[in-house]
Amino acid sequence: MPKTDCPLTRAQFKAAAKALNVQIEGSPMAAVVKEFSTGSFGWYMNGKINVTVGDKTLTVQVGGNFVVVGSKEAAKE
Repeated sequence: MPKTDCPLTRAQFKAAAKALNVQIEGSPMAAVVKEFSTGSFGWYMNGKINVTVGDKTLTVQVGGNFVVVGSKEAAKE
């Protein structure tokens, strides 16, 4: 499978990217712009939400990475 090129440089992404609004089970969360230790960039979120299963409410830890495909190899400028 051929590699996917990222159409933005790191600088362009950092300058223009904004937090992503995510909703899980009706709970709003925000994924913040992040450059990962791997060199890729995208968004990251972490938090807790309540989920009802049957008649019980559970606290659930949520974590997510939204990585731009091809960003690891993206140009610095």
